[in-house]
Amino acid sequence: MSGEKPPVEICKGVNGLDKVVLREVRGSSAEMYLYGGHVTSWRNDHGEELLFLSTKAIFKPPKAIRGGIPICFPQFGSHGNLDQHGFARNRFWSIDANPPPFPTVSTNKAFTDLIFKPSEEDLKIWPHSYEFRLRITLGPGGDLMLTSRIRNIDTKPFSFTFAYHTYLSVSDISEVRIEGLETLDYLDNLKAKERFTEQGDAITFEAEVDKIYLGTPTKIAIIDHEKKRTFVLRKDGLPDAVVWNPWEKAKSIADLGDDEYKHMLCVEPAAVEKAITLKPGEEWKGRLELSAVPSSYRSGQLDPQRVLQG
Repeated sequence: MSGEKPPVEICKGVNGLDKVVLREVRGSSAEMYLYGGHVTSWRNDHGEELLFLSTKAIFKPPKAIRGGIPICFPQFGSHGNLDQHGFARNRFWSIDANPPPFPTVSTNKAFTDLIFKPSEEDLKIWPHSYEFRLRITLGPGGDLMLTSRIRNIDTKPFSFTFAYHTYLSVSDISEVRIEGLETLDYLDNLKAKERFTEQGDAITFEAEVDKIYLGTPTKIAIIDHEKKRTFVLRKDGLPDAVVWNPWEKAKSIADLGDDEYKHMLCVEPAAVEKAITLKPGEEWKGRLELSAVPSSYRSGQLDPQRVLQG
């Protein structure tokens, strides 16, 4: 049909950086930059942006892009000797023309495969050889799926930590709650990674939060009361979940607006507490699936049965 945009398009983004645009027939879309293998946009079929991207985001290497879904590899945060969150988010990825087949055959046309291999400079920083393949898929219902496959092509084992540093767009952080992490243990990054147990029946926000929840379920719900929208986050291969909002500390983050913390929430599928170790030839797979659904209310609250078990 004339005028219909292709499901996959490679074009120029901010500052001339290459990006891939995925489009689904009903109107949903996603964008990712080859710089960082970084998803920067995910819109529903009404064209509403579902990911948070800072208005001050710097699309200029070597600075990482603030917002969207940065890839933290081979190190999450300061859990190791590398720079904060490793270096995959600060490197140029390539389109993977011949990815190995996926075990599940999909009829989705809106997907792209990226690959990242270490350069000579990278090997000086972290002396391990690997292939990092990332498939980004936009499902028929507008769901966004990221599947990472990391293969050890070295002669010795290596270990890494990992996160999909997902920034969700929310109407007002004080109107948001998370369900699915109640009663779990967490490491509090604001208290020198001390271990605590979550006491609340749902997680709400009234100050800075930076916690790593441990042994988390494969499904987490993030409820935005004002937008009457629920994000459902599903994950595989990633036992932890990082929850972060900088609150007033946003003022000290150069590439984040002073008040932008009110409209963002990071809920990050991760493997942090226990590093992933790969022997030569072994492959690890870690998957994130995001969907946005209208919230169903019961006495003003989400019906968790529908979202967390449905």
